[in-house]
Amino acid sequence: MARKRIGMKKIREVIRLKSTTEMSDRQIARALNMSHPVVAKYWQDFNSSGLLFEQIERMADSELLRMVEKPRIEKCNKYQQLIQYFSYFVIELQRTGVTLHLLWQEYKQKHPEGFQYSQFCYHFLMWRKSSEVRMHINHKAGDKMFVDYAGDKLTYIDRKSGKEKQVEVFVAILGASGLTYAEGSISQEKEEWIRSNERAFWHFGGASNAIVPDNLKSAVSRADRYEPEINPDFAEFAEYYGAVIIPARVREARDKALVENAVRLIYQRIYAPLRNRTFYSLQELNEAIWGLLEEHNNKAFQRLKISRRELFEKAEQKALKPLPAERYPMKTTIWRNVQFNYHVELREDLHYYSVPHYLYRKKPKTKVRMVYDDRIVALYYDNVRIAQHKRDRTPNCYSTNPDHMPENHRAYAEWSPRRFQKWAGSIGGEVAQVIEKVLKSRKHPEQAFKVCMGILSMAKKYGDERLNKACRQANQFGTSSFKRIESMIKLGLEEEKHPELELFSTIPDHENIRGSKYYN
Repeated sequence: MARKRIGMKKIREVIRLKSTTEMSDRQIARALNMSHPVVAKYWQDFNSSGLLFEQIERMADSELLRMVEKPRIEKCNKYQQLIQYFSYFVIELQRTGVTLHLLWQEYKQKHPEGFQYSQFCYHFLMWRKSSEVRMHINHKAGDKMFVDYAGDKLTYIDRKSGKEKQVEVFVAILGASGLTYAEGSISQEKEEWIRSNERAFWHFGGASNAIVPDNLKSAVSRADRYEPEINPDFAEFAEYYGAVIIPARVREARDKALVENAVRLIYQRIYAPLRNRTFYSLQELNEAIWGLLEEHNNKAFQRLKISRRELFEKAEQKALKPLPAERYPMKTTIWRNVQFNYHVELREDLHYYSVPHYLYRKKPKTKVRMVYDDRIVALYYDNVRIAQHKRDRTPNCYSTNPDHMPENHRAYAEWSPRRFQKWAGSIGGEVAQVIEKVLKSRKHPEQAFKVCMGILSMAKKYGDERLNKACRQANQFGTSSFKRIESMIKLGLEEEKHPELELFSTIPDHENIRGSKYYN
């Protein structure tokens, strides 16, 4: 019930008694049947006018009323003036370094007669407390995205089976602006969870500094108040977008308040309007969700002449991290033993990838973590990446990094037909001709590598010139045998027209021919 207004006769009597008698506020209040604070208020208002009692005796009631109520009217006008700035303050407070004290200083520059700092804060905080915006005011722009699944599910009818399918509803909300994303999902499994978070980022047009999930298994492998264990695949996803995972603390309602309030509004603004509609695919259901979601984001906050979308565009959009050129390549994590040949098998492809050779001898059955997607295979030991390869789906083949090999293996791995041809050419043309013949004489190049190595190594022992001459004689007699070329040099028969060379033309090429020393 509205309070009854004090009559002008009583107001005049308060002023007369305070001006002409020694009566206290309480005595006057009892005499006039009113409260003593009201007496004090009217006397204070009269005093602030600077007039005397004699001057108001002939004053009209309306004029006297304006005079005594002027301070309250001025205060009311100041408040109306201040409240015009509240929406602006909400946006500015999202920006780095902006405080209420700074905003008050700017306000006082424009309105020197305005409220002092304590009253300024009081009015703004009281207004904020009664507004939806109070839930977003403490979050910096671009800092956090809060995510969770709604407790209640939506449904659609599968066209093929005619059965009703239940749908999880994923909800994400940006901390500063309250901009919201929601979608139906077939499950809460890891892959669905990661893709829903990713679609939220792309819906917002950027990534937040942190993702704040509840402690569901797809996000947190082991919940702990002080050191939760993040699901490694979810952590890889966050790292790809330059974000970190900060799980909501167990039994801390404040950490989940924002997303829980978003879920409540989703129930009201999406679930309720869809309650009597039937859908026949997940895509059809999601299109309906996204249509209502757009209305929700464009709806103004209570007592705030700005929507989530407008607040996002003004205060938060530019603070988000830019999105990568491509979406996150979904990764799979498995554990595998290091085999004796320092390779690890990706059974899905029957392909093998190398790790540093020392890991095989580290301890029996050394295990490494293999993380792979469509393009890359990464291997981790002791939570440190020790190898990375391009994914190769060729079965029963090996992808080997030479740096992972023991020194003796590495030397052999570096052998190739091209390397031997280049080496031979640097010694002499006759040597190159012999090496070419050796390489062509074997079904597989690797069968010839040791013979090539043996022939070319003689240059170091006997010199390039003698080896080239010996190879010239070998080419004339149509042989490429390592043993024959070695025997020619040892016996000094590499010179042209040496009579003993006739012997080499009658002996067939065979690496097992015994030398003359065998028979002596």
